[in-house]
Amino acid sequence: MVSTLMRLSWRDLRHVRAQAAAAVLVVACGVATFVAMRSTYLALLSAQRDYYASYRFADIFVHLKRAPLSVASRIAALPGVARIQARVVAEVSLDVPGLAEPATGHIASIPEQGWPALNVLHLTSGRYIAPGRDDEALASAAFAQANGLRVGQTVGAVLNGRWKRIRIVGIALSPEYIYEAGAGSIFPDNRHYGVLWMGTDAVSAAFSMDGAFNDLVLALDKGTTGAGVLDLLARVDRELTTYGGLGALTREDQISNRFISDEIAQNRITATYVPAIFFCVAMLLLQNVLGRLVDMQRAQIGLMKAFGYTNTRIGLHYAQFSCFIAASGAALGTAGGLLLAASLTRLYARYYRFAHLEHRADANVIVLAFAVSFAAALIGTAASVGRAVRLMPVEALRAPAPPAFAAGWAERVGLYRHVGVTWRMIGRNLTRRPGKAALSCLALASASAILVTGGFFFDAIDYLFAVQFERIERQDVTVTFAQPLSHRAIDALNALPGVLRVEPFRDVPVKLSVGFRSRRVALSGIDSGSQLRRLMDVDGLPLRVPPDGIVISSQLADALHARTGDLMSVQVLEGKRQMRQVILAGRIGDMVGVSAYMDRRSLSRLLEEGGNWSGARMRVDAAAVSRLYAALKGIPAVNAVALRQAVIDSFRKIVNESVRFSTSINFVFACVIAFGVAFNGMRIAFSERVQQLASLRILGFTRGEVAWILLGEQFVLAAIATPVGLLLGYGLCAMLVERLTTDLYRLPLTVAPATFAYAALVTGGAVAVSGLAVAWKIRGIDIVSVLKARES
Repeated sequence: MVSTLMRLSWRDLRHVRAQAAAAVLVVACGVATFVAMRSTYLALLSAQRDYYASYRFADIFVHLKRAPLSVASRIAALPGVARIQARVVAEVSLDVPGLAEPATGHIASIPEQGWPALNVLHLTSGRYIAPGRDDEALASAAFAQANGLRVGQTVGAVLNGRWKRIRIVGIALSPEYIYEAGAGSIFPDNRHYGVLWMGTDAVSAAFSMDGAFNDLVLALDKGTTGAGVLDLLARVDRELTTYGGLGALTREDQISNRFISDEIAQNRITATYVPAIFFCVAMLLLQNVLGRLVDMQRAQIGLMKAFGYTNTRIGLHYAQFSCFIAASGAALGTAGGLLLAASLTRLYARYYRFAHLEHRADANVIVLAFAVSFAAALIGTAASVGRAVRLMPVEALRAPAPPAFAAGWAERVGLYRHVGVTWRMIGRNLTRRPGKAALSCLALASASAILVTGGFFFDAIDYLFAVQFERIERQDVTVTFAQPLSHRAIDALNALPGVLRVEPFRDVPVKLSVGFRSRRVALSGIDSGSQLRRLMDVDGLPLRVPPDGIVISSQLADALHARTGDLMSVQVLEGKRQMRQVILAGRIGDMVGVSAYMDRRSLSRLLEEGGNWSGARMRVDAAAVSRLYAALKGIPAVNAVALRQAVIDSFRKIVNESVRFSTSINFVFACVIAFGVAFNGMRIAFSERVQQLASLRILGFTRGEVAWILLGEQFVLAAIATPVGLLLGYGLCAMLVERLTTDLYRLPLTVAPATFAYAALVTGGAVAVSGLAVAWKIRGIDIVSVLKARES
């Protein structure tokens, strides 16, 4: 009995093999997307957890002005502290071989002998620093690779105003710098910013920190969570307040961890929403295929029931048909998904520096992919299977009654009076089955939605860069001083070769509070007429810094539940640590980080100082940049130099590599959906109406007219579905913007017209190709044979 049903199943599959193949491909695309995204998400999550655990990534980070080592011993004795590492860190200017521009080095001290207690380094080449050598350092792998640095090479550095030649003896990775971006930036520029680890004695001597530290990292006991962590943070802050402590941060707020964790969370979100589109389309295709099969096999179902096959057996017979398609699609999709996951993992490994990041096939992901595929198949075919089960033998063996058609709304309002016969037939076929037409339209719209969603990320990044680096940040070079300096330093910068304009700024760490909510940010004082750093309001219009009050990021205002006109508490976290009440004068519509600004004179009054500067933004003459860079390398007071164009070029390279990969995948998958849906609909319509088409040929209709009657329905549906898909894609983008918003960056909800046009053209092209495939079938109709034979 089972073998008979199996033979029937194989016969059914051969009979509708083209439609089944289209459904298999759509299921495969959904499974491939799910497996690739989910596997990549798990690979990143596993690499992060293993790396943090194996290399003892710290839980709390504190930066301060200067404190004796005895203070670190007191903090180590606090309840909840498992390990502690006191160190000296500083930003310095570097002269890298082969690099004309000055680079910035983040110097961090490590023990002369043995690994650090926390944030243990992973050597990829070379050796550890030798005890007693003050000229040896380990370089971060990203920085070394970007500059072609090898073990044994040297770089020049300005350490606390003194020039020193440093030899690279090893290349290393650290869990603290998986994502390596300069201070105050979320965009990586590995060529111009890197980390150097030097011996504690050498760094302490260079920065006059003998017996002292200015940075502290802590690891917590396993049982310290929740309120215990908050209490420990408060106690650490109290201990370090008198030493210029800037406030303890948890691991969640550490920039590298925050960026990686947000990226992993975004992978988890996209691994849920995008595959769901494919599975919904697969459900529709399977419903169409099996529904048509049941209609064709009414007599067969009646005979099976007459010969004693139970409803359960018949139901299982048709269910196994859909399960076979699901299994085939899942197997093909799993293989493709694993290949995609391996490629994605390699792409991530180029930019995120884990000690070990490799893709491994996860059995749970594969099992879940198969389970979801079977569930989608069974749900999609449940109605058709139920219809087969409910058929009574007598009813099934009787020829189905022809459908009763009446004048529809289009005919009643007279729309058909102005169109030809062919268009009338197309319109009637669509309006008489509105439910089927709507589902087919929605499936075709999904293809356009996928293309819009894929293009949106790149449009959003383009817009973000245009706003951030053309309308907001308009400087060519930003220099940061080792410590706040008077206006003489600004005059010195003005005198440098090639400098056209200099705009100084004063940055100070503060704690902003509204009620019981508070956040630590950098408060920047700038001139109200600043041209190189222009602020924009939430509507994208230029915003001048008011003479009194403070303006903050819209994201920050929302986090603090602050509205324009509210009083905010501003606690300065350095110097005299003043506390002031300031009016929130406006909200900034920036898309990168969270920030706060005041007029520089107001900030000077708040700090009770005469006008010191933390750095300056400069516009320079392109013809003199080489002389300017050479001069900046030798200025002792400058400890960091950021080049706007270098940041743009670096991040553009990352985006362009991602664009090529993602665009190719989106294009293939969207074409599969559009082709599968259109081809499936056309083939089913052809099999249902082959006698009608043959009759029309007898009545004198040409092959082209007959083909257009059939294929025109799908083209009309595609014409309706495309704008629906564009709107659906835009809505999906809006949902993703809301779900993917973080403090680090906010993607703007913007989709370029070219992306809409691209989505429409690709969808229409895939439908046209499927139409050509079915049109070839129409050309081969044997009119006499079709009219003599009963539809089967």
